[in-house]
Amino acid sequence: MHPQTIENDQPRLSFEKVWAMFQETDKKFQETDKKIQETNQLINKNAQEINDLGRQMGGLHNSFGEMAEHLVAPGIARRFNELGYHFTIEITKRFIIKDQGKTKAEIDILLENGDCIIAVEVKARVQADKENNDINHHIHRLAILRKYWPMEQRKLLGAIAGAIFEPGAKEAALQAGFFILEQSGDTMQMNIPEGFVPKEW
Repeated sequence: MHPQTIENDQPRLSFEKVWAMFQETDKKFQETDKKIQETNQLINKNAQEINDLGRQMGGLHNSFGEMAEHLVAPGIARRFNELGYHFTIEITKRFIIKDQGKTKAEIDILLENGDCIIAVEVKARVQADKENNDINHHIHRLAILRKYWPMEQRKLLGAIAGAIFEPGAKEAALQAGFFILEQSGDTMQMNIPEGFVPKEW
């Protein structure tokens, strides 16, 4: 009986071929690594641009807020005094409520007398949709003001001032019991219906 011989038709790999394959694989790895680095650089660049845009938008938002406050603040005491309130011309802007060093809320404009406090939220655009409801935010702000700031039993009222009121925002503000101040030319005008009764917090 003759021993069986297993034949293999595949050519043997020489050292040179193995070395060439290794070099080709290494080259592909280097190319892939370079593409990964370029992608990471692009992601970082995009992230930086997004952050820069966010800061710019934030600054733009602040500019709108400051512009609106400049329109609202000068004549706001007179607007409320025409309704029977007795506020002095001096008002507080950017009143910040803190607890143990942490900011709880910020009031754009605060009017005070011996009987009453009116907290005014100033917005370039007043919204009342589900995602961004300025009315609900101000209600929450008033609750914080009542909780953290001693008022000696004075009445606490709220007002919303805006250059533009989105659909439904004005009605929502009135239903919440807020005074409404709306831009008219270069001033802000009180805009409330006859018989309106403000809510007290």
